[in-house]
Amino acid sequence: MKHFAAEAHRDWHGARDRMAESLAATAIERDQAGGVPLHERRLLRESGLLALSVPAALGGAGASWSDVLGVVRHFARVDSAVAHVFGFHHLLLATAQLFGRPAQWQPWLESTVARQWFWGNALNPLDRGTVATQQPDGSWSFHGRKSFCSGAGDSDMLLASAFDPTGRMLIAVVPTTREGIQVQGDWDNIGQRQTDSGSVVFDQVRVQAHELLTDPGPLSSPFAALRPLLAQLVLAHVYLGLGEGALAEARGFTLQHARPWHASGVDQAGEDPYLLGHYGDFWLALEGARLLADRAAALFDAAWSEGLALPPQARGDVAVAVAAAKVAAGRAALDVAHRLFEVTGPRATTAALRMDRFWRNLRVHTLHDPVDYKRRELGRWALHGQRPEPSFYS
Repeated sequence: MKHFAAEAHRDWHGARDRMAESLAATAIERDQAGGVPLHERRLLRESGLLALSVPAALGGAGASWSDVLGVVRHFARVDSAVAHVFGFHHLLLATAQLFGRPAQWQPWLESTVARQWFWGNALNPLDRGTVATQQPDGSWSFHGRKSFCSGAGDSDMLLASAFDPTGRMLIAVVPTTREGIQVQGDWDNIGQRQTDSGSVVFDQVRVQAHELLTDPGPLSSPFAALRPLLAQLVLAHVYLGLGEGALAEARGFTLQHARPWHASGVDQAGEDPYLLGHYGDFWLALEGARLLADRAAALFDAAWSEGLALPPQARGDVAVAVAAAKVAAGRAALDVAHRLFEVTGPRATTAALRMDRFWRNLRVHTLHDPVDYKRRELGRWALHGQRPEPSFYS
């Protein structure tokens, strides 16, 4: 059993590689088992990588968002479920910084480093199943069920949302162990099986006013509106990593196990002209998506550095770049994951290999934000020069 020192975030490249190696060793079995990957989450805590995006002044590694997203993609090549919850952990840390006051989020980030906190998601802005009721003492009560709560199981802190009687969404940061919070463990989908993206029940959960992210609040400025773009970038890098992982697995199988078709006229499958054509398509699509994703991440880093001085136009330019990267990564990765059997042959369908996991993981993920609406955003930009309007999905 491998362990990683808590100080490893100072050498995060090595910690990343060791973590990816550990994930790869058990990814196939864990995909079949589902549930919460407790051992892997513990390794992530010990690795120091949960502090990767935390500013150095608060004890973290102070890595750029491009670097954080690169780690997400690196993990997704071998285990997209852990990559997802790892990326969302950092997204939630960013959300606290974008929507809250420094006096709120600085102690949370410091504790994340010191106590190896793992953050879970119970935000889901489209789910209005949780209501917020103000109490006589000024606190609030969250009550109801929230769906698609990725990483909530085994988390230390939750980012939770509820709607008040006027329809305003309130977002709070609360300990997962708070009385009345029940993580259901009811996630059993065909893909992303270890993201624990099921439901969380809030049974009259007390939320103090200082735990609400109301100042400056959600999407309150172009800078605060970077939050949905980071969420989109996390997903784009999960998609891209899945595509790269599918390509790597197919390549290894083709070179080691595939047999040439009798009519091909070649001695090795790797010399079949049709297989070479497929691999050329795979590489080209993924390389284009990678360049778009790297460009979008670089633009996001530049926008993040602007802080509250970020102008709306610059935020809109990042949104266009992120939409392009997400569409390209999703398309390329789904194509590779679907067509990889055409270059590996019937032996690759052996159940024990679970080579369909790449497609299953991508298909579950890509349905949550329909690509047609991203194409519409890009069409408006291409035809009318209109940048996407800020929302929790654009």
